[in-house]
Amino acid sequence: MAKLSKSLERIWLIILLAVPIVLWILPGDFFDSGTVDLCPSKLFFDFECLGCGITRAVMHFHNFQYSDALFYNYGVVIVYPILIMMWLIFVKASLQNLGLKQAKYIPILTNRDWKERRNNKEKHST
Repeated sequence: MAKLSKSLERIWLIILLAVPIVLWILPGDFFDSGTVDLCPSKLFFDFECLGCGITRAVMHFHNFQYSDALFYNYGVVIVYPILIMMWLIFVKASLQNLGLKQAKYIPILTNRDWKERRNNKEKHST
């Protein structure tokens, strides 16, 4: 992946940090009243797929409304932790690209961490 300039990397980090805060400020039922069906399985086959309701479920889960989240989609129990891990990876990678030392406190390994470990092993084995 191409490296971003420092200013774009800062903007990307600000967006990454702002999105969860904005989603917490919005009410949990913000996406509940959607009238547009974008799901192809609903449009063409009139059948709800496994992903139907996951956006609403994630929003309720993010706002600590667990019973509503499970009502919309039980898959939120799997999807939400994966989203959190992906978010942490992106934040850590962005911090590393900016050269900030705070990245070492995020307990997730990025590609850069794996490369450093591999290089350290090669140095010690020779």
